[in-house]
Amino acid sequence: MLRPTLARAFSAAAAAVAVAAGALTAPAPAAAANTLTMRGADVSSVQRAIDLGAPYYDASGVARDPLDILKALGVNYVRLRIWNNPASGYNNKAKVLAYAKTVKAKGLSLLVDFHYSDTWADPGKQYKPAAWAGHGISTLQTDVYNYTYDVCNSLKAQGTTPDSVQIGNEINVGMLWNDGKVVNNDFTNLSLLLKAGYNATKACNSGTKVIIHTADADSDANMRWFYDGITAKGVAWDITGLSYYCFWHGSLTNLYNVIVDARTRYGKPVSIMETAYPFTSANADSQANAVSSSTPCSGYSATWSGQATEFTHVQNTARNAGAIGVFYWEPTWYAVSGNGWDPANINGTGDEWDNMAIFNWTGHINPNVVWTP
Repeated sequence: MLRPTLARAFSAAAAAVAVAAGALTAPAPAAAANTLTMRGADVSSVQRAIDLGAPYYDASGVARDPLDILKALGVNYVRLRIWNNPASGYNNKAKVLAYAKTVKAKGLSLLVDFHYSDTWADPGKQYKPAAWAGHGISTLQTDVYNYTYDVCNSLKAQGTTPDSVQIGNEINVGMLWNDGKVVNNDFTNLSLLLKAGYNATKACNSGTKVIIHTADADSDANMRWFYDGITAKGVAWDITGLSYYCFWHGSLTNLYNVIVDARTRYGKPVSIMETAYPFTSANADSQANAVSSSTPCSGYSATWSGQATEFTHVQNTARNAGAIGVFYWEPTWYAVSGNGWDPANINGTGDEWDNMAIFNWTGHINPNVVWTP
């Protein structure tokens, strides 16, 4: 997820170095998708909300498990972020293992999103976890392999093998900075880390799909710069993941073009790993909202109707461009005191996303939001 300050800064270097269209030999194009088979929701904050007693109500006003509400709206895939050792005690290995049982018990597919950090990793920051702070690139390869394998194998051992994993989160210019940062167009170190994560995942379970995720839906040049860069270094992956927020990444026409190019250029399926839209411009707590405009994108008001319509249009665009999935980012993260955005101060910070969830500030669902194949 990109907060406003990060959105301005991300991929600045990449924008200046687009790779020429003919730089790589194109693989066989991936076939266009007729349906969205990955209809996802990132609900990484929901365990904390439930532990705090937050209710979730369906369109009839009946209190239900939030996963049951989402599944009834068309969700078939759940994404959970994992931080190495967060101060909050949430989004760590133990919490992911526990909630994976709930996810799988409800017949939902599981995506584990490795940040390889103790806190948020996104285009503007990719902090090493404290335990790896002094490690150089050679040791970091082992760290990534061992940690990825351990989490995957622990999930497998309890009968909740992940259906897919992300090796890094919005890694526009690398991960595990500064060792894994792409500097002067040199993808060598990043490629070593991505290969370690890929190999660990496949060693755990060959059927688990590996996603490499950037927030490069803004620009075909940025998308090509990154994925051409890792392709040239021999990095393997199964699904190309992109973030798309219209207020940071531009028009649906641009999104369509980036998806089509990514799908055909690399011969791999594409999924939108994050998207969201506000249902109000108001703020529920003391934490400033990430997006506060009454009309963040032209044609879509910050209302329940506008939120639902924008999400439908993102899904339609992705489907028409041949993508296989769309994930809504944190639809369950409504304003609940004690569920703040900062893992080092989860009780003392508020929720920057309280107007972007699809549940309002009393936990009632936006009845117009649906995930469609």
